[in-house]
Parts: sequence; structure tokens; C-alpha cells
Amino acid sequence: MTYFTLTRTPHPADAMATASSSVRRGLSRAALAATFACAALSSLIAAPAVAAPIDSLIKSVKFDDVDGVKKLLAKGMDPNSVDNQGMPLLVLAAREKSDKVGAALLANPKTNVEIEDKAGENAMMMAALNGDLEFVKQLIAKDAEVNKKGWAPLHYAAANGHDDIVKLLLDHSAYVDAGSPNGTTPLMMAARGGHVSTVKLLLDNGADLTVKNQIGLTALDFAKTYKEPDVVEGLTARLQQMQQK
Repeated sequence: MTYFTLTRTPHPADAMATASSSVRRGLSRAALAATFACAALSSLIAAPAVAAPIDSLIKSVKFDDVDGVKKLLAKGMDPNSVDNQGMPLLVLAAREKSDKVGAALLANPKTNVEIEDKAGENAMMMAALNGDLEFVKQLIAKDAEVNKKGWAPLHYAAANGHDDIVKLLLDHSAYVDAGSPNGTTPLMMAARGGHVSTVKLLLDNGADLTVKNQIGLTALDFAKTYKEPDVVEGLTARLQQMQQK
């Protein structure tokens, strides 16, 4: 007996349907992959940039956002961190007159009250320059050094004629004739800026108007060089009084 195996020849329509189905499946997979790719690309483009913690901390210091600073410090941020210019947070707070943030930083036991920027300036110097009496008081209360070697807070206060801070520093034993690295004294800085009341305050507290800096200039010379006639007149009168004694 011969057995015959019957094989069915696919109908052309069935073959086309099968091919069409395969194509559709291929297209569907391609479309799905493209969708995922687009979604991933969109997420990369649309995702907002997340600020680094240090950037957020610096921004909070600049805007005197004390709550923001406290939150970041509580999360372990270093109160002695610096910005991208090397300026410590405490000095930055003094520069920006961010007194609330300054108080929060000073309340942190890890904060170095003497920390300096790249120019050698600390928070007390910057606060003195800006006339921020309250910040200077807070720093003194934290035992910040009044008689810093080199340029001192008294130089900075005198340079801008902030008599209230000059008096405060002198009341806390600031050396009235403190010499900068080039021998400049607070009296010379006050004379240079034409601050008559500051010059008088320093003289009344014992400043020596005969002191010369490294290039031989006195406070009177500074006043003459920077064309401050009122200071020239006052210092000349003082000098004459000294010579008559």
C-alpha cells in the first residue's frame, strides 16, 4: 500500500496575510523602540537642572535666607564652605550685609570666625568696611580678633568713615596706630578718604599723625595727595599744636 502525504499549497491570499502580519509586527516593534527613544530624549531635555547643595547654600547666604541656610547646615553642609571665588560663607554674609545668615553662621560651633578670603579679608574687616555695626558686634561677641595682623578691621572702618565702628573697635582695645604690611595706619586711611570726623576721633584716641608709611608718607601727606582740604587744615592745626608744646 502506498501512502500519500497530502500537502496543502498555501493560498496566495494566506501568504500575503502572513507576510503583512510579520511586517506589522516589525513596524510595531520599531515604532515602540522609537517611542521609548523619544521619551528618553524628552526626559533629558525637559528635566530641570538640579542645583548643587553648595550653590543653594551660597544663594541663600547672598539673599539673607536664614531658613534656607539653617536647613542646609542641618543636612551636614560645612559652615566654612567657600564660593567659586574662594570667599567663605561668613565673609560673603558680611559683604552682602546678610545679618540674619551671619548670626546663624556664628551660632554654629563649627564656624571659623577668623576665616579669610583669598585677599586675606575676614568677616570683621568686611563688616567694618560696609558700616555694619551689628555684624561687628556679633563678631566681637564671638571673640573675633580685633587686632588682626596686617590690614585690620580698624583700617577698613576708617577708610569709609564709619565712626561708630571705629569707636567700637577702639573701645575693644583696637590698636589705634595699627600698621598695614606697607605701614599705612587707620589715620592715613581716614585722611585719604577725607573723613574729618574720623580723623578727629582717631587723633582724640591717641593716633600719631607723625607716623610715616614705608614710602615716607604721613596722614597729612595722604590728605594733600588726595586733595582733601578740610583734613589738611585739621591735621596742620593739630601738628602746630604739638609743636607749640
